[in-house]
Amino acid sequence: MMRSLYSGVSGLRVHQTKMDVIGNNISNVNTVGFKASSATFSDILYQTTKSASGPNPNTGTAGTNAMQIGLGANLASITASITKTGGSQRTDNPFDLMIEGDGFFVVNNGVGNFFTKAGSFNVDAAGTLCTPTGATVMGWQPSREDPRKTVPGSVSPLRIMSPENLYSAPEATTDIYLHGNIDSMDTNLTSSTGRIVNMSFFDNLGNSYTAEVKIKQSEDSKSDYKVTIQNIYDKKGDSIFAKKVVDPDTGDITYEASNITDFNFGNGTGSVTVNDDGTIEVDCDEIDLKFNGANGNFVSVGDDADNATSIKFKVNADPDPFKDVNIDFSSITMYNNSGTTTVESTKGAKADGTGAGKAAGNMSGISIDQQGMIFGTYDNGDRKLLGQVVVATFSNPAGLEAIGNNMFSATPNSGEFNGVGEDITSSGGKFITGVLEMSNVDLSQQFTEMITTQRGFQANSRIITTSDTLLEELINLKR
Repeated sequence: MMRSLYSGVSGLRVHQTKMDVIGNNISNVNTVGFKASSATFSDILYQTTKSASGPNPNTGTAGTNAMQIGLGANLASITASITKTGGSQRTDNPFDLMIEGDGFFVVNNGVGNFFTKAGSFNVDAAGTLCTPTGATVMGWQPSREDPRKTVPGSVSPLRIMSPENLYSAPEATTDIYLHGNIDSMDTNLTSSTGRIVNMSFFDNLGNSYTAEVKIKQSEDSKSDYKVTIQNIYDKKGDSIFAKKVVDPDTGDITYEASNITDFNFGNGTGSVTVNDDGTIEVDCDEIDLKFNGANGNFVSVGDDADNATSIKFKVNADPDPFKDVNIDFSSITMYNNSGTTTVESTKGAKADGTGAGKAAGNMSGISIDQQGMIFGTYDNGDRKLLGQVVVATFSNPAGLEAIGNNMFSATPNSGEFNGVGEDITSSGGKFITGVLEMSNVDLSQQFTEMITTQRGFQANSRIITTSDTLLEELINLKR
């Protein structure tokens, strides 16, 4: 009877532990990335009152089985269902990620690398991608040799909104093409002012300028034209060749030449004279622009004998933020258009748009693709790779040890993390942006387990009370 008392106690203990596991599962039914656990029991030490014996052919006796009395139950394991994926919750937050596959996010809480399925991330004051509990998200950094790719190496914090990533560097314009139609009947083409085409471009610092390109019909032929630069303005509309000077005593305003006094245009040059009243006199070599008088198609520009389609343009300054700009004229036609000329300019090469240049850009948004590539978008149209979220995989994910805050640590039975991680697509997985993996707790299963656990606890308590009644009857024998 004493054995049954202690067997009942062991039964109460293991069922209480199982109830603890069930309670933890149910309390985390809405915890992002939570993995439910299950408890299993095993029987424990047996007292053998009689050992087993085999049959004896000499005496003709049969074999007998051992007689053993069990001494209760023990907790065999508490196992988390790591590989079972929880439901999906749409959040539309660009920093929320769900793993479709067997990998884990790699995070670091300042002590070491840990692993999680909870992809609810945000950005801290330093611009680092992190978890709500303050662990940094780890990944790969962009390559210095090829900024369009990341470098697979030791994982490091993803500082996606660091100061250097909050802006996009400017680029100078190197290609422009003119397009549209020149109508030989346009009266502006024969006047002294000519037809003006505004041609915008950037320097290395991202400053925007507009050059006034004057197109004028040649006196010798209606299919031949002269092209010159009339003036160049900054984004405020002021000529870059003139500098305003204000007398501190009288307040009188005069003008003088700036540090930009000349430019190159085709094989010729342009020089500038600035008058005291601010008027600009530009002396620019004229460039020939020729068309086929029979069909209106473009023939050549410049003095080259090989029918060149473009010329070079370069502003000269000290210091010099400008680059050579290739101006392509081959898209211009010369058709009748009721006396209207429609020539315009577009930054970038005609074939692929490269060389357009750009102003300095401020970050306007961040996106993460299915491969974990993090891109920053900028208000100058640029798109820059900022890093890549990677995953860690283990040969035995169930061997990971939960340490709280939705994180797991590697153990000798889970396999070690190699410190590098892997591209999620290498194992056929992908990230889903704007979605979170919810808890994989099945409430119907947990309530069923709760019922059986309650009944098991109740039955074991009856063992104790019944054994106590038997002991009471034994004591009453002396009365």
